[in-house]
Amino acid sequence: MDIRAFFALALPGSVARWLADYADTLCQFDKQIEVNWVDAESYHLTLCFLGEISLEQIDQLEEIARNKLAEARSFQVRINTAEYYPVSNQLAVIAAMSQEDEELSGLNRAMMEIALEAGIEFKEEDFKPHITLGRLPARNQFEAPEEWPSLDLFSLADSVILFQSKPGERGSIYTPLFTIPLQDMA
Repeated sequence: MDIRAFFALALPGSVARWLADYADTLCQFDKQIEVNWVDAESYHLTLCFLGEISLEQIDQLEEIARNKLAEARSFQVRINTAEYYPVSNQLAVIAAMSQEDEELSGLNRAMMEIALEAGIEFKEEDFKPHITLGRLPARNQFEAPEEWPSLDLFSLADSVILFQSKPGERGSIYTPLFTIPLQDMA
């Protein structure tokens, strides 16, 4: 049996609430009502989407991740931009992101290396770590603003989680499969 999985950072409730308010301000650009806005409880910062993996690969991923991240330190992620982001030929997202954050990019690369070491092949050519605020079909009439509303907040990256993703009635349902804590910044 295969499952859909991805590595992500959890977001504190206060950050999720702020992002939900921010997403509300973006509704004005959804003139054709094409965006399926994500519930704030489902917000997370996706580091690496793995696609379909086998149940056997979960234990392997956890072992490799624990070893590779044993010395990794927690850090602050600055979320300071929003984008219209085409994910695939079928899907685009409205996402909150961090502009060129070295620590976040390094963690993204580490998660891709862990996946490759576990024998998971995936396509990540243009992948950017992001927080999905809304999903819409790749062919759409969404009018991305020339200048997005201001966004500037911080979230602590203190653990990496492997999530399972299952389609649900009101969007995807995310189940944590394992969590790897990062070393305290202090």
